[in-house]
Amino acid sequence: LQFTEEKLGQAEKTELDAHLENLLSKAECTKLWTEKIMKQTEVLLQPNPNARIEEFVYEKLDRKAPSRMNNPELLGQYMIDAGNEFGPGTAYGNALIKCGETQKRIGTADRELIQTSAINFLTPLRNFIEGDYKTISKERKLLQNKRLDLDAAKTRLKKAKVAEARAASEQEVRITQSEFDRQAEITRLLLEGISSTHAHHLRCLNDFVEAQMTYYAQCYQYMLDLQKQLGSFPSTFLSNNNQSSTTPVQSVSTPSVLASASGSLPSVSNSVVPSGISELKSSSGSRKARVLYDYDAANSSELSLLADEVITVYSIPGMDSDWLMGERGNQKGKVPITYLELLN
Repeated sequence: LQFTEEKLGQAEKTELDAHLENLLSKAECTKLWTEKIMKQTEVLLQPNPNARIEEFVYEKLDRKAPSRMNNPELLGQYMIDAGNEFGPGTAYGNALIKCGETQKRIGTADRELIQTSAINFLTPLRNFIEGDYKTISKERKLLQNKRLDLDAAKTRLKKAKVAEARAASEQEVRITQSEFDRQAEITRLLLEGISSTHAHHLRCLNDFVEAQMTYYAQCYQYMLDLQKQLGSFPSTFLSNNNQSSTTPVQSVSTPSVLASASGSLPSVSNSVVPSGISELKSSSGSRKARVLYDYDAANSSELSLLADEVITVYSIPGMDSDWLMGERGNQKGKVPITYLELLN
């Protein structure tokens, strides 16, 4: 009745003090934005809505969601399978395997980011929404009821005509007033905790930023390593990729990386393609080269290689542009240039 009369403007209403009102609006604002940030972080970490729903259901059932390959891992597996199918000894097959391995590493880093962010950032935010804020809402509702009781008692006091009724009403107002004051104090103390919630969430935000920084640094390092391994592509590939590009890729322009397979291939600006192999092809000299990764000889004309060993390489007239002659002690044979890095 009191609530209805207030809405109709027929009854007076006890207003909360300004400090309490400010605290209430701060809590409401915190809840609203915490929810928005939390939900959007979940979308960022897991863009697939079906997977998000599945994870939520498993969480509610208190069971572990089945482990599935994520997108980078799946792409990596396809690339590795394709590379093995095309032949790890071929330039494309080998490149696919290297790319696939890197995609899988990124997939693992992806999982770590999701896991760390869930523990350090999402869980504390969710705990606030489902814990502290629910308690605040409950006590706030209780405060609203105590205020309605108080104002109803005040209305009855105003209407009391007889002395006995007035005395009873005054007693009721005193009781409801003290209950209201007590509840206002409980609510105020809870609401003042919002400041420490902000401080806690700030620490969680720093943890989230650190998790992202670790993730992006890992991804960058993985791609840098991959690019170095793929930097020894023949210049035909480079010219195709770089004609439209104004800034050559950093590791491709490193002189130590083998890029130009042959002087007769399409010309590319000097900043992109080192002249090492072209010079070696056109001269009768030899150079030292470091082996980038293992290679199993396909036949007796080729030389098997071990990653990180240093061999001597030279060119012979009429040789295929993708190959050089390699020597290790008294062993010699053809070696694929994509597995080598020329040393100065």
